[in-house]
Amino acid sequence: MSRPYADVGRTGQKRRTLDALVAAARQLVADGATPTVDEAALVAGVARSTAYRYFPGQRELLAAAHPETARTSMLPENPPADVAERLDAVVVEFTRMILETEAQQRTMLRLSLEQSAEEQKGLPLRQGRAIAWITEALSPLRETMAEKDIHRLVLAIRSATGIESLVWLTDVGGLDREDAVASQRWTAAALLNQALSRGLPGAAH
Repeated sequence: MSRPYADVGRTGQKRRTLDALVAAARQLVADGATPTVDEAALVAGVARSTAYRYFPGQRELLAAAHPETARTSMLPENPPADVAERLDAVVVEFTRMILETEAQQRTMLRLSLEQSAEEQKGLPLRQGRAIAWITEALSPLRETMAEKDIHRLVLAIRSATGIESLVWLTDVGGLDREDAVASQRWTAAALLNQALSRGLPGAAH
């Protein structure tokens, strides 16, 4: 299997070029644009031919520029043992990141809604990263709950958190961002409590 262009040869210089392209793309997305490789190269001061060695197309560029790409966990370094505290910690960090990168998040959401199902597969919002973070938060439930039920609970929580929920709560519901985050935290906690006390939708009680 061939290694990525940035990992072969003069890796230090290539990493700086890659970082410059990603930074340029993120700035363009934050400004509301949907940058092409050519546009990112222009802003970064990188030759077009060089830029395409790193990113063959717009999809790869946007995926690399998305704020969620580099995050593998939303838990703190020493996560709590209590599942409710773990979930709240993840939701707090998840929503903090979304607020800090809201312009990029909104652009990615718009792209995911405008593109075909096949094109959406390459977009970070459709890669399930938040699902993995919530699943990690709920990992203590594995002692008492089946994996399929944990996954159903994760999906329910994810449906009430993230950029999609923030857009609805602020743009449609009229909440300010502080109240929108509080609503997401409350809903996530309520869903967990309901699952533990009453079971999941459609499950036998």
